[in-house]
Amino acid sequence: MNANDPYFDPPPDEPVTTKEGWTNWVGRDRTAPMLRSDWCAVSANERADYDEMRLDYHSDLIVVNTPTIQDITKTVRRLLILNRRQISARRGLIVTGAAGTGKTTALTQLGLAHELSTRRRNPVRGPRIPVVYITVPPAATARMIAAEFARFLGLPTGGRANLTDITNSVCAVLCDVGCDLVLVDEIHNISLTTRSGAEVSDQLKYFSERIPATFVYAGIDVERAGLFSGIRGRQIASRFATIPTRPFAYGSPQQRDHWRAVILTLEQALRLHNHRPGTLNRYGQYLYQRTDGMLGSVSHLIRGAAVDAILDRTEKITKAHLDAQRLDHAADNPLPQPPVKRARTRKGVA
Repeated sequence: MNANDPYFDPPPDEPVTTKEGWTNWVGRDRTAPMLRSDWCAVSANERADYDEMRLDYHSDLIVVNTPTIQDITKTVRRLLILNRRQISARRGLIVTGAAGTGKTTALTQLGLAHELSTRRRNPVRGPRIPVVYITVPPAATARMIAAEFARFLGLPTGGRANLTDITNSVCAVLCDVGCDLVLVDEIHNISLTTRSGAEVSDQLKYFSERIPATFVYAGIDVERAGLFSGIRGRQIASRFATIPTRPFAYGSPQQRDHWRAVILTLEQALRLHNHRPGTLNRYGQYLYQRTDGMLGSVSHLIRGAAVDAILDRTEKITKAHLDAQRLDHAADNPLPQPPVKRARTRKGVA
């Protein structure tokens, strides 16, 4: 099969856990397509191309600059400055929370902002790799972690290359290219109760000592996963601050205002011809109940409804479009919240 074959499906872009994939993702054109005033009068082929462009746009995650993302960005910007002249024991950050609360989005947006900022300060392109992004594989070993770093950089890991060889190569390259931000996702895959997990923790610590960079981790409920347990855990706890990611709340007027602001941001990003701004605000409570306040779920819900509105040519999101979306199991089956315990009082005094 070749590229001239009408059924040829080109391979996907390199993953962001490789230098090429990360560079392509950072350089992607994120400009929203313009709505055409003559969209009803164009030919069928031209309309198909136009619709496909908008479908592709809605397939991408619409990022909302939430207070949590702002807090993470501000904290890491400060750490990058404080760590500049540190020889060792550099401080880092751990982003932790339940699944679906936006940890990976926050991590990648942090890397994106830092990379673009670095490019603006240094417009002359050279051998510079300011950001490295890797994920911790399941049942990881120290060699697997080193290989993830090497894979990002495109360094060989096969043959007779042992852990020491790979580690030395990675550290040498990252020091040469001026890497100052290392992002490690899925950190909950490390179990300090196992020998291999402890060795992975030691390997990451060794990288942080050798590479003059700020390390930022992200994982699901890392404290409950035991990342701060034992001697190694206490050492991690003494060097890393934590920022939790949580679902949006909907109890107070201020919390409902925050939720409406999220919905408004997502709605403003839509590219539909007949959708009336403010329509989704009427469904604020419904959207919250459908998604349990999960940002990833509500983004998926609204973007999926937008896709259907383009495909059925209504060009506006209706309640039926929203009802038709199938969400993740966690959103459709939220865990019951524990009852609020009232404080004990003496002699009926509140």
